[in-house]
Amino acid sequence: MFKLNDLVVYPSQGVGKVERIETQEIGGASAEFYIVRILSNNVTLMVPVLNAKNVGLRPVCSLRIGQDIFESLKDRTDFTGYTGQNWNRRYREYSEKLKSGDLADVAYVLKELFLIGRDKELSFGERRLLEQAMGLVAMELAYALDRDQEVIREEIHEMFADVIRTDDENKEDGA
Repeated sequence: MFKLNDLVVYPSQGVGKVERIETQEIGGASAEFYIVRILSNNVTLMVPVLNAKNVGLRPVCSLRIGQDIFESLKDRTDFTGYTGQNWNRRYREYSEKLKSGDLADVAYVLKELFLIGRDKELSFGERRLLEQAMGLVAMELAYALDRDQEVIREEIHEMFADVIRTDDENKEDGA
């Protein structure tokens, strides 16, 4: 059970803070709710206490897990690429991973999209997923590693600098 002011992660929304725990009556029954404010956009969520685990509400990852995730972004050996997969299948797979709430899954999507972008210009949908994954990973790692979120973003971009296509390269490819 979470306490007041705990930092938590809500899948596909990111890091939030438990602002209140309150009881409300819904349909004639009383239920306790976590009132969670998402830190990136100030959205407030009501998460039933009894259902928190089922919806994926979890604590921010530990320092060690954060370091492991950061290091896993550097490892390119598990890159499968997009051979034989169409965009719709990848989009569904990546969307599910982003909704899973598992930081390792979100980091996987981030890495895959950066690496796919090495070979082709990312579509609008792919760029949107990349930005969503970047936001979720950078935010949680910033809290886990006690570092500035923008610094984390910059370090991730530097990690993939060898694969990020420039506008000039895109023009040369006819993009």
